[in-house]
Amino acid sequence: MVFSSLEFLFLYLPVTLILYYAVPHKYLKWRNFVLFAVSLVFYGWGEPIYVFLMVFTIAVNYFCGWLLDVCMKKGDRAGAKKWMIVSVVISLGILAFFKYYNFFVENLRLIPALASLPMIEVTLPIGISFYTFQSMSYTLDLYMDNAKVQTNFVSFGTYVTLFPQLIAGPIVRYQDVDDMLRERNENTALFASGVRTFMAGPGKKILFANTSGQLWEALRATPASEQTVLGAWLGIIFYTFQIYFDFSGYSDMAIGLGKMFGFTFLENFNYPYIAKSITDFWRRWHMSLSTWFREYVYFPLGGSRKGEFNTYRNLFIVWFLTGFWHGASWNYILWGLFYFIVLVIEKVFLAKVMEKWPAWLCHVYTLFVVVIGWLLFVSEDMSAGIVYLKAMFGGAGGGLISQSALYDLVRNLPFIVILGIASTPGPKKLFYRLYEKQKWWRYVTAGACALLLILCTGYLVDSSFNPFLYFRF
Repeated sequence: MVFSSLEFLFLYLPVTLILYYAVPHKYLKWRNFVLFAVSLVFYGWGEPIYVFLMVFTIAVNYFCGWLLDVCMKKGDRAGAKKWMIVSVVISLGILAFFKYYNFFVENLRLIPALASLPMIEVTLPIGISFYTFQSMSYTLDLYMDNAKVQTNFVSFGTYVTLFPQLIAGPIVRYQDVDDMLRERNENTALFASGVRTFMAGPGKKILFANTSGQLWEALRATPASEQTVLGAWLGIIFYTFQIYFDFSGYSDMAIGLGKMFGFTFLENFNYPYIAKSITDFWRRWHMSLSTWFREYVYFPLGGSRKGEFNTYRNLFIVWFLTGFWHGASWNYILWGLFYFIVLVIEKVFLAKVMEKWPAWLCHVYTLFVVVIGWLLFVSEDMSAGIVYLKAMFGGAGGGLISQSALYDLVRNLPFIVILGIASTPGPKKLFYRLYEKQKWWRYVTAGACALLLILCTGYLVDSSFNPFLYFRF
């Protein structure tokens, strides 16, 4: 089930809210039970068989966490480390089998002696990368003494399966919701804020991301011999907007839904396209994933505290894993390593050089690198990606500009301007300034949310299944 579906908006969500708030606030554990149960239904709506896999992952991490805590209380650090490792190995083992087995076999088959290794037809469980990382964060937080043990299985299950962020994030660390699982304050103001945040999501997805995606697909389909520099750049710019509004739209919906049930999740995006460096970009893009790798991989490896060689080694590991986390394909690995190289260059000398640059030049440099990165990211067929990259720099034979590419630019220029403005904090700042100071603006907001719901409903009735891009990860 997806948030941008009629079943979710008009059946699942209303029923869930009624069931949840029918339980008195003082019985918080029963409210957690309701969330746990409805989240399993949410996940099992499309893949009922994989509910058992997720429950198994929950059970493994719950019992490993319990045994780890027993060892910690006895002062047995070695025993605690053993149960932490068991938790991580089993969790990553499940993820590796379902997501990476065929990738490894396909590459090992290139070795003549291993050419007979069997491939396995296996469906990738939706959201497995997200809920695996969340499950592991529990035992890792316990081992690092960043959280208290959760003795209630249902409450722990609620943390892992919580449907707002279950299948495409944000990745919520256990330490960030530990207290909310034990006590949270649902109120009208938080609920209303959740509705506003939630409604921003389908607006981004349907109005911005889907339209950008259609334009990207149309421009990418241009034969290589006819692809112009203008057409190629226009296409990848539309993909750049598509992936941002698609993923940030889902994150808005997840964060908004969380607020409706009393949970305040950390933001996942902070206007990454206004960044002035790639270092700054990665402080703003998919922040929950960056935080996860920083807290549980980079810092435990030593971070930047043990000399230059170890710092760059640690950065290499983090960015290799960041790319590989996104998918079992070489383009994702190369995308991760591409950012590793750029970040090292910035760290070694470019950051100091950029201090002398005007702000606009820093923005141009950052967006140029990001756009090239997205081409790597989207090009699972690397040969097609190379051809497209050549077209961006005049190497495809289509020339600089064509009449059709110029027409596409002129026709879509107002839309591009709107996308650019919507990628900045300006509209949100203006909205909240009016919301806080002008009472009439609150009625406008309510009307806009209702209108947006009507428009989205009409779109969903008319359209085919169109999931969020990050569902595949």
